[in-house]
Amino acid sequence: MSAYPEGPVPLLENLNPEQRAAVTLPHESALILAGAGSGKTRVLTTRIVWLIQTGQVSPHGILAVTFTNKAAKEMLTRISAMLPINTRGMWVGTFHGLSNRLLRTHWREAGLPQSFQILDSADQLSAIKRLMKSMNVDTEKYEPKKVQWFINGNKEAGRRARDAEAFDEYSMRLAELYEAYDAQCQREGVADFPELLLRSYELLYRNEPLRQHYRDRFKHILIDEFQDTNTLQYRWLKLFAGPHTALFAVGDDDQSIYAFRGADTANMAAFEREFAHGNVIKLEQNYRSHGHILTAANTLISQNAHRLGKNLWTAEGEGEPIRIFEAYSDQDEASFVVDEVKTLNREGVALSDMALLYRSNAQSRVLEHALFSAHVPYRVYGGLRFFERQEIKHALAYLRLLTHPEDDGAFLRVVNFPARGIGARTLEQLADHAVRAGGSLWQAACTGSGKVAGFARLVEEMKQATADLPLAEAIDHVIEASGLADYYRADKEGADRLENLNELVNAAALFADESEDNTLDAFLAHAALEAGEHQAGAGHDALQLMTVHAAKGLEFHTVFITGLEESLFPHEQSAHEENGLEEERRLMYVAITRARRRLYLSHAQSRMLHGQVRYGLPSRFLNELPEQVLLHLNRRAEPAYPSGVQQAAGHYGVAAPRSQGNDTGYKVGQSVAHAKFGTGIIIDFEGRGPDARVQVKFRDGGTKWLALAYAKLSPA
Repeated sequence: MSAYPEGPVPLLENLNPEQRAAVTLPHESALILAGAGSGKTRVLTTRIVWLIQTGQVSPHGILAVTFTNKAAKEMLTRISAMLPINTRGMWVGTFHGLSNRLLRTHWREAGLPQSFQILDSADQLSAIKRLMKSMNVDTEKYEPKKVQWFINGNKEAGRRARDAEAFDEYSMRLAELYEAYDAQCQREGVADFPELLLRSYELLYRNEPLRQHYRDRFKHILIDEFQDTNTLQYRWLKLFAGPHTALFAVGDDDQSIYAFRGADTANMAAFEREFAHGNVIKLEQNYRSHGHILTAANTLISQNAHRLGKNLWTAEGEGEPIRIFEAYSDQDEASFVVDEVKTLNREGVALSDMALLYRSNAQSRVLEHALFSAHVPYRVYGGLRFFERQEIKHALAYLRLLTHPEDDGAFLRVVNFPARGIGARTLEQLADHAVRAGGSLWQAACTGSGKVAGFARLVEEMKQATADLPLAEAIDHVIEASGLADYYRADKEGADRLENLNELVNAAALFADESEDNTLDAFLAHAALEAGEHQAGAGHDALQLMTVHAAKGLEFHTVFITGLEESLFPHEQSAHEENGLEEERRLMYVAITRARRRLYLSHAQSRMLHGQVRYGLPSRFLNELPEQVLLHLNRRAEPAYPSGVQQAAGHYGVAAPRSQGNDTGYKVGQSVAHAKFGTGIIIDFEGRGPDARVQVKFRDGGTKWLALAYAKLSPA
């Protein structure tokens, strides 16, 4: 019970019992398990106002930590609206922002100059390249980006160079570069972002009087999005916590989707054990979504074994069922989405209140094409439209050079990308030569020597190699031969970019299939049109497109979750990671709970992947949803198989089968059930009549030939 049970009534009157219990907690640590749409930001800010208004603490005695500057600003704005105080002096901010504030205040004790500068990621990479050049380090063997990942990964784990995990000659050299980089930063009086947190942690850890000062000052520490904390962030928080500090951690383990950034859901269980001592308040009343949406979310996430456990509910009624659409192909799926969006918009739902979600960026291309063709304004939230992405522009620049080598813009974009040792000075000399000769940079390169001439030869070789290839194969060859594919394969964060390049090949295959003019020039013109047209202007009503990761924290009247197929969502990579499937399921949970009133889930029987049509299984997540809240708009649609596609196995599924005619009553693409092997999809036939066999790809990933006379298959 609160020490101030009556309190300022207007502050508490619109809170539900659990929210009120959290806001009015006495001076003790607690874990607030806040479900999606349960009003956690309101609880957090109202708790701060309650503490100040009831005289339990001054604004000076509160430390509130968020994960984004936007969230920190919103928190301060809400506090100002409820309290007539100046919030400028309050310690409310992100981990890095507060670390910077601490280091600015105690720069001398931290061993930094008073006016130290902060390096962003690009500045940091430049500093690493400069260091490596001064040390004559082979940048092909030790790529600067990999050195950067090594340094930042160790810093975010709380390790200096002397503690870095170095177990062979290569990693020992990386540790040496880390140490030299730290020394360079110290000489130059600069700090990168990971350094801010690590340096402030070290400052408090080794300086007991300073640590005690802040423990005495901050009587209450409040942390938002606690499920997203990493190891060092949790250790940083614990340094501020004295025996008389009350920690108020707000989070939702079911929405922990940033393991790839180092987020550790185990921190929530550790916090409950070390600070809350079982004092957990669950905020389960949802103020966002209708009942059917929450039932689906609850049932899905209950499949995860490692969770603290809660069950969302709403007083808003059950609402509409969740609509399931099974498309023949990814294009059919996109057409369905566009038709539904246009219908809902005519009925009064704003485009901006509808979101189209996908698991990976590459999936946006087909959807963007359908929206562009239908003249539906859209905006890619938290990212770039497909043809505006860096790797796509690089690939298109190479392709332009094949047909228009005098394009100086394309030449300059890729002459040294991937890096081939052609520096700014060389390009200046090349430009001077081109001006004197009255020609293009390409012409100057062809008559030059050294690495620039080597680049010209590379382009000529690609032109000759692709002269007689179909469009998609030609583009695939250029992506490989140019070095783009290898560059992004070696990039720790390059998987999405590689998927986008593969999607460019798909776009070319589709274009060649649909267009009378399937030349490279025609495709480049098509790409330019889609890149430059139909961009929704600022402030204009537009459909929102985004990855599920980008959607976290947002909500919409209507949500479409597309591409719900095995190996897409859940992503195939999850099978190779510890608890990877559980994180994918949390990601699906986040996607579902973005919807307020209407939710669509769609999957396609066939999808173009790397220029080939592949067939896959519906996502297991669809089977984990309760049937009573679903409305199947169509069941087991018969697939429209393109002709002439060769059979090939793949991670996602299989290419078009070699035979489709049969007299069994079953169809390729049909979902079937087997008593022993479970459910699967028919992908091929062999034989006829009583000797017929079917090849079934089962949900667990196995593929088997079954004799129909004995298999006892039934439609699923």
